[in-house]
Amino acid sequence: MSARTTSGRRPTIKDVAAEAGVSPAAVSKVFNGTGRISEPTRQRVQDAAARLGWSPNAAASALRRSRSHTVALVVRRPSDVLGTDPHFSELINGLESELAPRGYGLLLHLVADVDEEGRLYERLAAEGRVDGAVLTESRIDDPRPAQLRRLGLPFVLLGGPDGVMLSHQETGVTEAVEHLLALGHRRIGYVSGPPELVHSGFRQGVLTEVLAGAGLTPAAVIPTDFGAEAAIAATERLLALSPRPTAIVYANDSMAMCGIGAAQRAGLSVPGDLSVIGYDDLPLGRWLHPRLTTVDQRVTVVGAAAARVLLAEVGEEHVPAPELTESPRLVVRESTGPASKTPVS
Repeated sequence: MSARTTSGRRPTIKDVAAEAGVSPAAVSKVFNGTGRISEPTRQRVQDAAARLGWSPNAAASALRRSRSHTVALVVRRPSDVLGTDPHFSELINGLESELAPRGYGLLLHLVADVDEEGRLYERLAAEGRVDGAVLTESRIDDPRPAQLRRLGLPFVLLGGPDGVMLSHQETGVTEAVEHLLALGHRRIGYVSGPPELVHSGFRQGVLTEVLAGAGLTPAAVIPTDFGAEAAIAATERLLALSPRPTAIVYANDSMAMCGIGAAQRAGLSVPGDLSVIGYDDLPLGRWLHPRLTTVDQRVTVVGAAAARVLLAEVGEEHVPAPELTESPRLVVRESTGPASKTPVS
């Protein structure tokens, strides 16, 4: 015969949660054998259930039936900028490689600003349309982790300290700058992403630190929105400096490709007059002329690892834990070469 609470009704998952001092979701994770629960918490929940005589079977089944089997990916980019940046298609490939075989769909939304993104999460959570979310590009004072915790929506955050950092950005930037220094470059410019992004400031800091170790400072650092027009404008500004840089590092491959085009239109040879390094190792860079030297941060692998982390968070069983992804590494191709010895104005 089932136990009853002091009020005479049958105990519920909420009663067990209150007795154990945890959330109902934590109780569900304990009895489903899913998610991340510490051993003391697990024992406390099991003891509370035993005292109340609560059986988890019916509640667990109801929880499984309520899943939407959909994951949100919200990208804060203008559609025209996103169209020139294959980074996200590589990320989606990685996410889908783990989500699709387990019957999960990916819901992609483009938003214009932080307020629209916040309203979207509120609506998705209220309507129960998604089981979790993948957050990209951690921002300084990022409000999203706290909001999603308040909404009870599991998430994984890429590239930031308040979630899961699946790669180590410093290795790739360090290798890129050291490669240029070894080729004799002393005037190195950097075309960055938006300054509010954590990885923008982090990579810029690493680049500045490595140059400082060689007694140098960046020729200039120009932030952009990752778009093609912004990359071209930034390149033209760098090339107008006197003396101009002999090498430019870009925050992604798309901008580096635009930069090569801008340099060539200005009558410069790449890498004879200007060396160029990108970031991402997107497939298109291997077919460019000259082929792009870049930092491979294994975007597809990172996407797959993020999906596995999130699947475990939403309560999927038997999801293999992601291995720590390898650090980004420099891939040397044809867009970098020795610094030109010809005097430049």
